[in-house]
Amino acid sequence: MAEQDDAEREFDIKWADGAELKEPSARARMLAARWKENPPEPVPFRGDPEHVGPRRSSWVSTAVVLGIVAAIIVLLGYTNFRAPY
Repeated sequence: MAEQDDAEREFDIKWADGAELKEPSARARMLAARWKENPPEPVPFRGDPEHVGPRRSSWVSTAVVLGIVAAIIVLLGYTNFRAPY
C-alpha cells in the first residue's frame, strides 16, 4: 500500500512541476498590487546604515581585552595563593 502512495505522490509532484502556468504566492500578489500604486524607491546594494555610532579605535579595544585577561590571571593567581593546601 505504501508503494502505491509513493507512486501517486511522485506522479502528483511531476504533474505539478510540469504545469505551464504557475500562480504567484499570496505575498507576491500583495506586493505587486502595492507596488503598482506606490513603487519602492531604489536601494543601493549595500546602503549606509542608519545609526552609525562613534567607533573606538582598535588599540582601545585591544587594551580593554588585554586588561580583562590580565585581571583574570591576577584573580586566579590570588585565589590559588590564598587556597589552603
